[in-house]
This record gives sequence, structure tokens and C-alpha cells, in this order.
Amino acid sequence: MADIVKVGMADLNLCQAPDGITTLGLGSCVGVALREPGKPWGGLAHVMLPDSTAISSNGPVNIPKFADTGVDELVKRMVAKGCNKAKLVAKIAGGAQMFAHATNDKMMRVGDRNVEAVKKKLAEHRIPILAEDTGLNYGRTVIFYPESGDFVIRSVGKPDKTI
Repeated sequence: MADIVKVGMADLNLCQAPDGITTLGLGSCVGVALREPGKPWGGLAHVMLPDSTAISSNGPVNIPKFADTGVDELVKRMVAKGCNKAKLVAKIAGGAQMFAHATNDKMMRVGDRNVEAVKKKLAEHRIPILAEDTGLNYGRTVIFYPESGDFVIRSVGKPDKTI
């Protein structure tokens, strides 16, 4: 029986098929799932913020927390497991606008900025996004199955969706 590996907020991890990998509570955060078709490995990052350089910090940076550093680390770990970077593909979900009053304030539109930053970083790695379920105004929980590439999205009051 397959296990489901859990990824916390501002975290990332890998799993090996037939296992799946999940993260809960993607509001403005973005879930980034990577796989190489035909390989058993899959990875998932729970990205909270777009840019690590915009945060001043005296301590170490939480690498998975940011789109710029988290996507790089996820790619690095997939390659370390024997995946070919040139064959990686992605699916993304999340990036919701959770605060209705903030629609005109760019700094408060964290979801949009997260999606944009994730897409930019994946493009830098030349990793195509095969499917996405982003934006709107509701949270998501996702489960990624690297063997099939299915990215199951669950939201309160909505039917499950697989992309």
C-alpha cells in the first residue's frame, strides 16, 4: 500500500512511486510539483513568498519558503535522485487572493506574486508547466502522484479536481 508523504508550510520533500506527496492549506502559497515521466521520483514544494532577497534576515534563509530558492532546491534534489533536469515537468496550484480588501494593493496580492515568481523560476530552469490551478479566492490541498503525474486538488465546497 502506498504512503502519502507530508510537506509542511514553507517546506519541500520528495517521494518515490507508488507513494504520493501532499501539502495542506495552500491559500496564497503555491504548491510546485515536479517529476520526470518514467522515473519513480516526484517532488513538492510549498512556497509561501516570491523572493528571498526582499526579506532582510540576520539568520539562515528558509530555502523552501521562497519561490526563488525553493524551486532551485527542489530541482537540485530531483537531479540528485537521478532525474534528468532537461526532462522535468511541473504542475502548480494555489496562489489564491485570500483577502478581498487587498485587490488593488500589489504588496497584498501575495498569491499573484507567488504564481508569477514560481513561473519565472521554472522558466529559468526550462521546466514546462503542464497544468495549473491557480488564483481565485479559495484555499487548496494537493496530493501529487509522481508515477502517473496526477495532481489532485481538494477545496472546501468544491469537487476534487485532477490536473
